Amino acid sequence: MKKYIKDLKVAEVEYPHARYVLLKLTADEPLPEMMPGQFVEVKVENSPSTFLRRPISINYVDRGNNQLWLLVQTVGEGTKALARLQEGDILNVVFPLGNGFSPVRSEGEQVLLVGGGVGVAPLLMYGEYLKEHGAKPVFLLGARSKADLLELDLFRQIGDVYITTEDASEGEKGFVTQHSVLNREHFDRISTCGPKPMMMAVAKFAKANGIPCEVSLENMMACGLGACLCCVEKTVKGNVCVCKEGPVFNIEELTWQI
Repeated sequence: MKKYIKDLKVAEVEYPHARYVLLKLTADEPLPEMMPGQFVEVKVENSPSTFLRRPISINYVDRGNNQLWLLVQTVGEGTKALARLQEGDILNVVFPLGNGFSPVRSEGEQVLLVGGGVGVAPLLMYGEYLKEHGAKPVFLLGARSKADLLELDLFRQIGDVYITTEDASEGEKGFVTQHSVLNREHFDRISTCGPKPMMMAVAKFAKANGIPCEVSLENMMACGLGACLCCVEKTVKGNVCVCKEGPVFNIEELTWQI
């Protein structure tokens, strides 16, 4: 897939949470094709200590408004600088990068999409893609508390949504792998994105139950093109760059002890 370096305009800025910002970017010409699970590399201006681009998952592509959505968690100086962007500002973006989630395998298949924290971001676009192509997406979202859940209304427009929170303020108490839906529903496959311990737990559940599973890794990716070698992941075939060979991998490709 062709890659682009473009100056995109900030069309809208939303703050769904104290630690998150949703940037809606647009261009004068139609945005290029992008697939669920791919990511972008953004250039951070007005942050003297930020020298490298920041990798951010593609949250959603709104074709009607010609917008690319980026859901950003503000954890360091670079992402905090992105949170200070305002409508009309320009953001330089390299995109689309990486390989995304698997296409629909059969009409009517039920796919469980498991997300935690900002890891829910790429699942929104993937869920809509699955629904549009005849599959049934089911979302299982985990967070520390009700206040930490993101984009719930949008997920509910696409498919069934199940929730776990650590403090029981929403949904079932506990972690995603403890939700009762796992014991009463059949899933043809699972896709997950979020903190590595959560993904490893999901992968372990999937393997124990014979369910195909893919994970979207969040290794630090400085260049996004496989040149800097800072995002290397060990696989059964040797070390690979997550930005180029992933970020989505089938768990059978990884050397995780599951």
